[in-house]
Amino acid sequence: MANGANAVLVGIRRRGPATGSGAARRVRGDGPLAAVAVLFTLAQLALVRPVLGLGWDETVYVSQVTSHTPAAFFSAPRSRGVSLLVAPVASWSSSTPLLRVYLALLSGLALFLALRAWRGLFPTRVLAAAGALFASLWVTLFYGPQAMPNYWVAIGALVCAGCFLRYRARGSGRAALGGVAAGAALMAWMRPTDAVWTTVPLFLLVLVAAGRHWRLLLALAGGLAAGAVPWVIEAYAAHGGLAERLAEASRIQGGLGWQIAVDDQLRSLGGRALCRPCTGSMPHPLVALWWFVLPVLAALGLAVAVRARRAARTLVPLACAVTAALPYLFMIGYAAPRFLLPAYALLALPVADALWHLVTGPGGRWRPVAAALVALGLLGHLAVQFAVLERTVDRNTDSRRDWARTADGLHRLGVRPPCLITGHEAIPIGFYTGCSSANTHGHNANTTAADILRAARRVPVAALTAPGGTPPAYARSWPVHRVQGLQVRVAPAAARD
Repeated sequence: MANGANAVLVGIRRRGPATGSGAARRVRGDGPLAAVAVLFTLAQLALVRPVLGLGWDETVYVSQVTSHTPAAFFSAPRSRGVSLLVAPVASWSSSTPLLRVYLALLSGLALFLALRAWRGLFPTRVLAAAGALFASLWVTLFYGPQAMPNYWVAIGALVCAGCFLRYRARGSGRAALGGVAAGAALMAWMRPTDAVWTTVPLFLLVLVAAGRHWRLLLALAGGLAAGAVPWVIEAYAAHGGLAERLAEASRIQGGLGWQIAVDDQLRSLGGRALCRPCTGSMPHPLVALWWFVLPVLAALGLAVAVRARRAARTLVPLACAVTAALPYLFMIGYAAPRFLLPAYALLALPVADALWHLVTGPGGRWRPVAAALVALGLLGHLAVQFAVLERTVDRNTDSRRDWARTADGLHRLGVRPPCLITGHEAIPIGFYTGCSSANTHGHNANTTAADILRAARRVPVAALTAPGGTPPAYARSWPVHRVQGLQVRVAPAAARD
């Protein structure tokens, strides 16, 4: 009996220090990842600035949950995930700076958790470098604090793929299964079609395993279903069914099919939020250089992983990055740099692994040379990214201030809530004015001329026409004014009287 008690005590003593040292190792391992997340958050607040007004798509998402502005038309491709994400702030406050700070903090925390999902699959230094590479891209910094879905799809992709590999490596673990389901749900919550494309390699791996990882299959499918349920329900409630909504979304996006958009994505690298139609000139070669270096380094990272006999943990994020990028490179007729954020997040892992190999791999006198070249390349890369970010922020700040000035001009003309805005840029200007927005044609068509004329009998209605544009027939007799270069026709008050 005494021997049994001594054995238990010895076992406790042996396990005690190991537990403590394990916790200490976890804390030390999390430190670099937390530092990257904190720096990412601070960079957003300093470089993008919380005073940046809401963009076009942001006004659509935010208007769904705020009580300060009528909800804008919600087209078929959109999902409610972003609206729910901003609801804790937007539902009670109209402060854009407060919303920006909230999103910057949330995006920094999300990056930390996403990188942590890969602990044990890559060394901490590789994970920290991958996080820094992804976080320092101008497109990541610009969209991190914005009410847009693509950054969150990227986070979901990182969590899902990382936890998927953790579960396969161990063969068990509820936390890993929960991470797979949560990552898949987050992606589907934000953009269901992106979630499907990104998880194709994961489903293929599970199916090839011939039932050995059926729990992974349930977690993946369950996560996607849970995230996509609201979108599917809305498809039947407001779009005539799932097939009809998908077809409508394809039509709004110009018709999905074989369309090479690689050159469009290249043009957007200079800071264009939306390249539609994408007819501008190509950016400076230095601006686009990183885009061509990225797949080369990713391939080197795969070669390093194969040589070290750990190919799966590199091949999975590479495959998911390829399928995530595929529709935006070859199936759509326009471009936006944010579309590729999930691919950039996944590629950052093998790229960081390759960079560390270049720095530490060569022996003797070549190691300092390789380290110096990598450091020089990264410094140049950062300089380019921050230069593009600065121009992008300035350009978007000016355009959003124009919407605010237009709203002030409309207020002076008597167009105040409750009111209705139609025509050129009706959705963002309507949001800034506090009015409903409506259009009779285009991707956001949601009303008829007869409905607008009926509304003009009850509330102030303004029809906006771009310089050189043709006003709608029903508003040609309305008094015309000039506001911020736009032709503004306001329905006569007599009609309401």
